[in-house]
Amino acid sequence: MSVNKIVLAYSGGLDTSVILKWLSEEYQCPVVAFAADVGQQEDWEAVRQKGLATGAEKVVISDLREEFVRDYIFPAFRANAIYEGSYLLGTSLARPVIAKEQVRIAAEEGAEAVSHGATGKGNDQVRFELAYLALNPKLSIIAPWRVWDLDSRNKLLAFAKEHDIPVPVTKEKPYSSDENLLHISFEGGILEDPWNEPEEDMFKLSVAPEKAPDRPTYIELTFEQGTPVAIDGESLGPVALLTRLNQMGGKNGIGRLDMVENRFVGMKSRGVYETPGGTILRDAHRDLETITLDREVLRIRDSLVPRYSELVYNGFWFSPEMELLQKTMDETQKTVNGTVRLKLYKGNCIPVGRKSDNSLYHESFATFEEDEVYNQADAAGFIKLNSLRMQIQALSRKNK
Repeated sequence: MSVNKIVLAYSGGLDTSVILKWLSEEYQCPVVAFAADVGQQEDWEAVRQKGLATGAEKVVISDLREEFVRDYIFPAFRANAIYEGSYLLGTSLARPVIAKEQVRIAAEEGAEAVSHGATGKGNDQVRFELAYLALNPKLSIIAPWRVWDLDSRNKLLAFAKEHDIPVPVTKEKPYSSDENLLHISFEGGILEDPWNEPEEDMFKLSVAPEKAPDRPTYIELTFEQGTPVAIDGESLGPVALLTRLNQMGGKNGIGRLDMVENRFVGMKSRGVYETPGGTILRDAHRDLETITLDREVLRIRDSLVPRYSELVYNGFWFSPEMELLQKTMDETQKTVNGTVRLKLYKGNCIPVGRKSDNSLYHESFATFEEDEVYNQADAAGFIKLNSLRMQIQALSRKNK
């Protein structure tokens, strides 16, 4: 393959640093190193300097935090997205926003190719490349892990040493991790045995539930059309709101998850996640929907959640079916306005109050006390009509 310029999704770690040098040698063309700030804690100037020192023609660092929360996280949470009943899709949601910016930079730089550091076994290769192809199918895609012979950490280290690529001398972590504003994930290494309990010093965003405060924290989370807009009455922008929820959730030991999930490529994988703010957000959102959504609308919407979540997980964010589902999900959210009061306590997020001007809950109908709006005798005919098909089945069995 002959290309004039490559834009690489670059983090500054061992893998993408080696890829940066390998691309420039293999393809004999300029490489632009693109780093995306999606909320991970990073020394961005150090990333820039390392990229230039490793051979990048240019290093572009894009602050995508606001777009990430506003256009990816919040829409997914309006849909109550959750993969296989547990995973809040922190990594899955970050990939399309990164890929979109990478495609934009490729156009800006006049590059014919894009590249990434995802391996040939994982989901991220699929997520990145489906996004590239959906946004600009004319781009060439280079996935080094699928074509080179540097197939082990020792080979990567040897290549780095040979090419004077600095590798920090630190204690090797017995797992790999990926962090953004929504979560941090841990996988591989000692976690590959699903019987091994994660070590406590691995966790970064949350305290252990048993070490959380002995007194609960109460918060009030306000929504407008399914999107969170305020905490305890204080209006906050997307990044500030999620950051504060992360802090409050982490302090109270909320949002840890240990699961074995089914990767799109076919294998099972064990992942450990911390999603403190997202856990609070989803619990509050679902609770507000209990008083603001019609029963049948809620049931139809919930039936679509698994499909929506699979599309996000598998990398189809920019697909036509995803566009259709997002519009459907957002249509249900027009009445999801109001406030939920939550109690955060030792790993638990407990809704304890909810109110809305769009509430469909009316005490006058639901009360156990005397009322003038509901004739209890009407229930007899309701029950008889709903049991008619079962009565007919019973009579049929008796006659046989």
